Amino acid sequence: MVRPKSVEELFDREEIYDILVNYARGADRGDADLIAAAYHDDAIEDHGGTFYGPASKYVAMLRKILPGAARMSHIVTNINIELDGEKAYTECYFLTFSRREEVENPHDNLTMARVIDRFERRNGAWKIAHRCLAWDWNHEMPLLESWGRGEIAPDPSKLTRGAKKPDDILYGDWLRGDSPAAYKGEM
Repeated sequence: MVRPKSVEELFDREEIYDILVNYARGADRGDADLIAAAYHDDAIEDHGGTFYGPASKYVAMLRKILPGAARMSHIVTNINIELDGEKAYTECYFLTFSRREEVENPHDNLTMARVIDRFERRNGAWKIAHRCLAWDWNHEMPLLESWGRGEIAPDPSKLTRGAKKPDDILYGDWLRGDSPAAYKGEM
């Protein structure tokens, strides 16, 4: 890592980092507003052969797809940020787990992709101006969920499970004092 030259540079890096991880949160929770907030209005999305065009059209497509999409977890890692004045160039890895239960052959899917972004600071805010995704690999596994063969959760039906917006615990009032179980109406 290149040592930041100033506290301002640390703030810039943190702002860019937050955009990258909030993008992943938006995908996982089906919250297209978080994804839209990552892009400038005229940004380009090149999603590695599955979409190319204005990011606004990409987000519009996601608004239709994400609420009913498979359960997903995007892990963002290996984040490299190069600052260059009012531009920044990033590379980060997205390791994505998804559960495909609603298909003929249910399976778990593990995918690794990298995104290369050109960020620009406009009107004081960093956002993506151009994103290019490269698919690195994919692995599918038979669907097998035993929660540690019952050691983690003898009764998985009692687990608080992740969900899409607005049903996920992230969007509940439990942060203000109620437990997640109370949020689910179980207490």
